[in-house]
Amino acid sequence: METKETPNPESQNDEKKPAPQGGEEELSMADLLKAEAEVSEKVYSRDVVTVKVVQVTPELVLVDIGEKKEGAIPLAEFQDEKKPEPGDEVQAVLEKKGGEGRYTMLSHRRARERAAWELVKKLFEAKERVKGKVSELVKGGYIVDISGLRAFMPLSLSELGGAHKHYLPVNAKIKFYVADLNEKDRKVVVSRRQVLEEDEKQRRGEVLEEVAPGRVVRGVVSKITPEGLLVRFQGIEGQVRLEDLSWRNPEEALKTYKRGQRVKCKILAVDKEKERMLFGLKQLMPNPVDMLKRRFARFSRVKAKVVSVAAEGALVKIGEHTEGFIVPENYGAEGAPKEGQELNAVVVSIDSTTFRLGLSVRKSEEQEDRKRMAQYLKGSPSLTLGQILLENSEDEGEL
Repeated sequence: METKETPNPESQNDEKKPAPQGGEEELSMADLLKAEAEVSEKVYSRDVVTVKVVQVTPELVLVDIGEKKEGAIPLAEFQDEKKPEPGDEVQAVLEKKGGEGRYTMLSHRRARERAAWELVKKLFEAKERVKGKVSELVKGGYIVDISGLRAFMPLSLSELGGAHKHYLPVNAKIKFYVADLNEKDRKVVVSRRQVLEEDEKQRRGEVLEEVAPGRVVRGVVSKITPEGLLVRFQGIEGQVRLEDLSWRNPEEALKTYKRGQRVKCKILAVDKEKERMLFGLKQLMPNPVDMLKRRFARFSRVKAKVVSVAAEGALVKIGEHTEGFIVPENYGAEGAPKEGQELNAVVVSIDSTTFRLGLSVRKSEEQEDRKRMAQYLKGSPSLTLGQILLENSEDEGEL
């Protein structure tokens, strides 16, 4: 009797189980070792390399530099950044090779400086803006940090129009251009002034696009000259000419203004190319000519008192605040008046420069004569048709 062997399940499983793929494991290990070797090679060639943080101690950041070795970066080099944590990747460059019982020292700061230098070179060639922050105040300017790279900004290049003292605080974030770059000495000079000038020019252009003649604005007196005022409006300087300062006595009115005084003015003209404006102050005040026209109609009669008499004519006063002038051809029948004499005159014109009424005594006398004639004719008895015919018949009889 034959006995059948019962198959062993474990032996069946062993038969079905695929053969170990030792080749793949060896390939993965080889790639890993190769990658570690490349990291080590970059580290020791003093190239900037990205390494993984293994541990952070109170003084050091320990990183994996390949070949189952650890390098160290001083924690102080991360003071301007977020403190790294295990698993983070940071950039570093070899500072000093290690030995028995000593870490290989790397520098994160120098890696940042090298990367920043390459960035600054590109931005300098492209004439693009750079971002940074003030890290230190020094004599004659500032030290500016550009992602770890130190640059110098003179006071003269720090503000619009230059500066003679420090205005920016430490840690102030600013934008600037690279004004000069010395690759041999690794020195960089930057200019914030150029950025401010560009921004200011753009802002002034936007302001000039919005304003137009006739608009009323508020400005600040920036300078006083014999020719008038210079008024600054939203960073744009405009002029108030002497003749646009006041309707009466602009020279005297000029003396009443002070530098820094706020004034309300009317825009008379805008020059967008030269970025200049022309302002007027008197245009916001009532025109005395219009006021005189409303008070004194042409050919209206007034009483005037002679103030002075000269060859050009007689200066007179009408009330307390209004002046008049009578030229010799408009004197009356008596000729030139005397100082203090009171006259009846007629308004014939208004001088828009002196704001004086042009008066005529002669026309006033002519008006009086016509008035008396009219009254005389009005008072004479009118003749009837019979009386007229009777007078004519008597005249014929006499003939």
